[in-house]
Amino acid sequence: MLRSAAITQGIQRSPNRAMLRAVGFGDGDFNKPIIGVANGYSTITPCNLGLNELAQRAETALQTAGAMPQMFGTITVSDGISMGTEGMKYSLVSREVIADSIETACNAQSMDGLLAIGGCDKNMPGAMLAMARMNIPSIFVYGGTIKPGKLGACDLTVVSAFEAVGQYSGGRIDEQELTAIEKNACPGAGSCGGMFTANTMSAAFEVLGLSLPYSSTMAAEDPEKADSAARSAEVLVDALKANILPSDLLTREAFENAISVIMAVGGSTNSVLHLLAVARTAGVPLSIDDFETIRQRVPVICDLKPSGRYVTVDLHQAGGIPQVMKLLLDAGLLHGDCRTIEGKTLAELLASVPSEPPSGQDVIRPLSNPLYPKGHLAILKGNLAEEGAVAKISGVKNPVITGPARVFESEESCLAAILDKQINPGDVVVVRNEGPVGGPGMREMLSPTAAIVGQGMLDSVALITDGRFSGGSFGLVVGHVAPEAAVGGTIGLVEEGDSITVDAIELLIQLNVPDAEIARRRSAWVKPEPRYRTGVLGKYARLVGSSSRGAVTDEI
Repeated sequence: MLRSAAITQGIQRSPNRAMLRAVGFGDGDFNKPIIGVANGYSTITPCNLGLNELAQRAETALQTAGAMPQMFGTITVSDGISMGTEGMKYSLVSREVIADSIETACNAQSMDGLLAIGGCDKNMPGAMLAMARMNIPSIFVYGGTIKPGKLGACDLTVVSAFEAVGQYSGGRIDEQELTAIEKNACPGAGSCGGMFTANTMSAAFEVLGLSLPYSSTMAAEDPEKADSAARSAEVLVDALKANILPSDLLTREAFENAISVIMAVGGSTNSVLHLLAVARTAGVPLSIDDFETIRQRVPVICDLKPSGRYVTVDLHQAGGIPQVMKLLLDAGLLHGDCRTIEGKTLAELLASVPSEPPSGQDVIRPLSNPLYPKGHLAILKGNLAEEGAVAKISGVKNPVITGPARVFESEESCLAAILDKQINPGDVVVVRNEGPVGGPGMREMLSPTAAIVGQGMLDSVALITDGRFSGGSFGLVVGHVAPEAAVGGTIGLVEEGDSITVDAIELLIQLNVPDAEIARRRSAWVKPEPRYRTGVLGKYARLVGSSSRGAVTDEI
């Protein structure tokens, strides 16, 4: 029986029907399934700028397929605009707000299915969390990637603008070139163009079977994106009839597949946080250590920005995520029996995909000639991160450094020091009290990492934090350090000049201070006062759990 029957055919039939007639229901519509269309449209960010057209195409397709779509809005935060400001503390928080809002709307109105449309980073895991919570037939429609900006022969992304600030402060470019990069980096609608967080998560959802094949790498402004939204609506109605639920798709094996593809494409560190959160919500056993296990067997085979040469539209033209999956499947690195929203197995969907990447391109490499022999997201542990930390080591020639700690209590103070040329080769920069509780909100450190790269210290400076990194960050960067400083983690005990070792080969993150001294510092440690006590940030800080378990707010 349809969930919506409680509303359309319930005891309160007359008043309920009166309300529905006011929004377009006719006599023949009350026995049709009600599908929620969660529309993340917003002019706040180019990532979500084109979503309304996709929502309208999906709405029309749902009606044609015999369903009654009910559209409602969800919020969004532009990480790129709020980066480096106090506003960035709201970014990860928005994931929970989005999930809560979708769950609330769908369950309050007893909707039978969900078609969620999102673009910016947190729209996607927020929608996926809601799908896992409600477990009604659902599909995700990605708003699409932005096309690359152009400056001469160079492809630009939003990260180019952040790196240009570091290049300018380091005297490597002049103000005229800095302005030119700023004006050309983002040419229109769509999410950040490299394999940053949005495109990483869209790829993961395609692998998990909750988005259509090829949809995760389409450009936002290309006609095929709107066509894909309409096709997604048709598939969802079929899934509703077949009662295909998120719990049927979000299995342990499916998460392993998603992690394998993330490693192969060189995806964002944020994928660790988000997949842990979704798996926990779906009741699937997944730990931070599973990422390291899979990293050891899956190479990086896609040469994509931020550390590589190509953007996501190039990946799409080379065969997209299905081509990557087919290479992994043939090598025994994917579970081909996982189901998808179309009712087919992954192996069935990939049957017609070539077993070799297309000739004449080097965006996707064969497994026999990978970019890196192992995945790029390493899980480090040690006395600085007993629960673990996530290191992104793509583009780094030597992922090992031991050096003096340069300690900062906020992203702003760290960035100021970098731009003032106070950071030297060999330093280990520590940015703390930026974790889920301490920030609160676990800000991304794109501005400091981009400034380090821009000043030419990619291979000579490490940056560790209990905050996060943008998908656009690269270099020897280690985030999600847990436990975080605000709850008594060792990162909060580091003092200026202490020796720290970051070793992504031995998977070690170590404070080189005697245990007795660490114990002395711990006994003298005083829990910092909350930066926010009221409002959404105060509420979040009181509820949020460790980043090593996904930083969810409903952990028991």
